[in-house]
Amino acid sequence: MWRQHFQGSTVKDNQLVSTVLSATMPRRQFLRNSALLAVPMMAAAGTAFAGVRLSGALAATATGAYVPPVRTRGATIINVRDKGAVGDGIHDDTAAFQAAINALPSTGGTVYVPAGTYLIDPVKKVSLRSYMLLNMDPQAKLQAKTNSATRAYILYAYQKVQLEIAGGQLIGDRDTHTYVTGSTSEWNHGIQIIGCKGVTIRDLWVGKCAGDGICTGGNTNDLVIANVVSTGNRRQGLSLTQCYNVKVYDSEFSYTKGTSPECGIDIEPDNDYVATNIWIENCRLNNNAKYGMNVYKRVSNVTLTKSTIEYNASCGVVTTGCSGIKLVGNTVRYNSATGVFFQDGTLNSSISGSLSYGNYTRLGVKVRTPFTLTGWASKIERDVLLRGTLTGTAVLTNNYQ
Repeated sequence: MWRQHFQGSTVKDNQLVSTVLSATMPRRQFLRNSALLAVPMMAAAGTAFAGVRLSGALAATATGAYVPPVRTRGATIINVRDKGAVGDGIHDDTAAFQAAINALPSTGGTVYVPAGTYLIDPVKKVSLRSYMLLNMDPQAKLQAKTNSATRAYILYAYQKVQLEIAGGQLIGDRDTHTYVTGSTSEWNHGIQIIGCKGVTIRDLWVGKCAGDGICTGGNTNDLVIANVVSTGNRRQGLSLTQCYNVKVYDSEFSYTKGTSPECGIDIEPDNDYVATNIWIENCRLNNNAKYGMNVYKRVSNVTLTKSTIEYNASCGVVTTGCSGIKLVGNTVRYNSATGVFFQDGTLNSSISGSLSYGNYTRLGVKVRTPFTLTGWASKIERDVLLRGTLTGTAVLTNNYQ
């Protein structure tokens, strides 16, 4: 198990150490190398952010990893260093990044970020554009400048199309942020995507944000997130608000703690908006202060499959006021409360082909003989709980230990 893997390590849970490899490396090689380097990187790390560790779930399926779409863009390549970026962690490089992006022609292109630590002012933010790739070296770190703003973003995209963000590390200012009395500063995100169409975020690490690692809304359509570690953020690892046709593969959302809802993934549209057609596969949702995944009102057609949901401080997965939620072939274990909780207003949803054990750890782990069960019975209420008005919601065949 993942926790056993790190027993005896000098790295604390909240140090969030991981491995980031080249965004230009072939994807299967990327995942294979991340698995090989995870242990020595952990051992060698003397401080947080020595690199980005990809989850065990990713390494386990490296040979069959999902390949995200390449977005349309022009052939121009601009190096941020050529626009004045220093990358020493002291000089404010926000303007240089923006100059490089603005210098792309109308057909777009690639902005390349070499290794280095680039101080970014999230109040000013780096505004991305259509038809571009932000291609960061695995040792390129975008460090958020300490601020007191209630809303601030390291990377920001508003109503853009055909956009790709790849490689590197985004490090928020949650530990040094000046929290204003009466404000949670929950809108301080690593990446904010609003009203965009055709966006790929891949092969990067984002953490220590005062808000979310990644947040999207505003009618975003066709968003792909692949091979991303979002960890140690205050509000969520990933927030999906008003959005459509989202795919999340081979990623980890972990150690969220600080301000509500504190989930790995929160699918929760604002106001009267909706979120629909969301596919989440081969991910890890672990060690979050509340739920591994929260699906809350006006959400439809979500599939969570082949993923591991573990060690969360409340439930593994919770659904409320939503429809068409399918949990298929997941491992749900060692969550402090119920593994999967179907709550009031959940329609036409199901759990099937899953393995569940060790849940409701706050009452002590229950040891039992492994069994397979079709349907629900009181003996699995630690694993699956049904409450409120549920229509067409089914507990199908699952395995329990």
